[in-house]
This record gives sequence, C-alpha cells and structure tokens, in this order.
Amino acid sequence: MKNGYIFDLDGTIYLEDRAIEGASETIRALRERGDKVVFLTNKSIETTETYVNKLNELGIKVTKDTVINSNILTARYLKANIGNIDKVMVIGEDPLMNEIRSHGIEVSDNPEEVKYVVLGWDREFNYDKLNRAFQAWRNGAIVIATNPDRTCPMRGGQIPDCGAMIGAMEGATGEKVEIILGKPSLLAAKFIVEDILKLPSNKCYMVGDRLETDVKMGNDYGMNSVLVLTGITDRSMVETTPFKPHYTLNSVKDILSIKTDVVV
Repeated sequence: MKNGYIFDLDGTIYLEDRAIEGASETIRALRERGDKVVFLTNKSIETTETYVNKLNELGIKVTKDTVINSNILTARYLKANIGNIDKVMVIGEDPLMNEIRSHGIEVSDNPEEVKYVVLGWDREFNYDKLNRAFQAWRNGAIVIATNPDRTCPMRGGQIPDCGAMIGAMEGATGEKVEIILGKPSLLAAKFIVEDILKLPSNKCYMVGDRLETDVKMGNDYGMNSVLVLTGITDRSMVETTPFKPHYTLNSVKDILSIKTDVVV
C-alpha cells in the first residue's frame, strides 16, 4: 500500500510567491512512486482556484480536487449543521463569504437573525465588525472559526492571522472559541484522510511548519507528523513544545529521506 501526504502551503511549499527549494521535485517524486498528495491550508483570504493557479505557476502541477482550504471545511460544516432558513454572519473576506454562499447558505450582518458567527482572517477587521459579532453572540449565535493561526509567515517576518480575530472575540465574550474547522481540527483530518486520500491514518504524513496546527493534527489523528523548518518554527521551539513531531526536517526537499516502511 502506498502512502498519503498532506502538505501545508505557506512556509512549507512556498513563502509568498517563491517556492521552497526542492518542493516541486519532491512532489513529483512522490507521485511518480505512486503516493497520493493533497494540499491543505488554513488561509481563508484566497480561493482554492487561486492556490491551484499559484502552485501550477510554481511548477507544482495540481488540480482543484487536491487543494483544500479552511473555507471549504467551514462551509461543509455549516451545511451539515444548519437548517435551510438559517443564516450566518461572516467576519472575513470575499473568498470565505463566497465559499459559504456557494453551499447555499445565506450570509447576513444582522445580529438578531444569525445562527452562527464565522470568524476568518479579515484584513479590514475593526470595532464595528467585532461589535456586530458580539451582539450576535449575545443573541445566542454560535461562534466558529476557520483557523487558529496567530500569524502568517511572510518573507522577512510574519503578519497577524485569524488568531487575532479569535482573540478579540474571546476577549469580548469571555468564552473560548471551541469550534475551529481548519487545522488542527479532527474534522478536517477525518475528511481528508477518509474521503480524499482513502488510506489508514498511519499511512498518511502531515507535513507543515506549525507545531500547534500541522503537527498537532497529525499526532491527534494517528498520522505521521513531519515538521519543516522553513516557516514559523525553529529547532529551539521543538525542544519545548508539547506537540512533538515524529520527524523534523530542514525543508520539504528532505521528505524523501523518510523511510516510509517504518510506521511511527
């Protein structure tokens, strides 16, 4: 039986518009030996079509069915958990809103009529949006989020991500946002491992640059977790984290050095 690989994107396959050295060659080699490859990103400010185009431009040939983002995971969750007349409030950008609408779900800014508040990365986040979400929560709306990432890696540094929106909401409500649909959600892991890769979890490798999302999800779902040091995490962080990766590699180009006949 061949293996399945779930690759994070930012900080793992590329940084901004530049591919990590060896990423394209590694993906091609995995496919040539018969392994299954999918890509999973928590980033909610882009569409899957954008990621497909970007990866293809970077020399990594992909199709839409092998690229999953937190917007898709969030829309799937909402579709499965709301009624036909229920509405949701979205704190986020157009790609998230459009994905939710594409699943037949109505989006509203009225705090008195929504069943869910969805928090995504929003680069125009402000007090008015926070207040509307807070008022919806006071009226009984359930708060969920696309992803818990505090920052997004960029060349030369990091910028605030959806974790900042979650922090603001938690500060206002005094309650933790418990339902998060992107990594490290086990709902995301189950969907990708069982429905897309269709492999046992111990034959799958979760590859990413974040300990608290990529590595945690891999460990929690019984996958082989692989940390790469090209994004957020450095070796000193590995020594103190509770989320220990099974493998720590300098970059994605070292994936082929893993002996996949040894299950950890």
